[in-house]
Amino acid sequence: MFPSQFAPALFGLILSGLMSLLVSGISTYRAVGLEAHFAGLWASAWLMAWLIAFPVVLVVAPLTRKAVGLLTRQG
Repeated sequence: MFPSQFAPALFGLILSGLMSLLVSGISTYRAVGLEAHFAGLWASAWLMAWLIAFPVVLVVAPLTRKAVGLLTRQG
């Protein structure tokens, strides 16, 4: 188990991993179809996307929380 102070980073790690996995899979399928080397291409695309997505999520998440707070009623 991780200490609670790691919750935002762990959330970002898991969310960015799952979203980049899904989007890269769809993009790879649309680009090459179900070729024999599809899995390798997808894994390569996913890892590159995740390397970019994780730090972006860590930076953008607080801004997004703030925007949501401004766009919704509190209380």
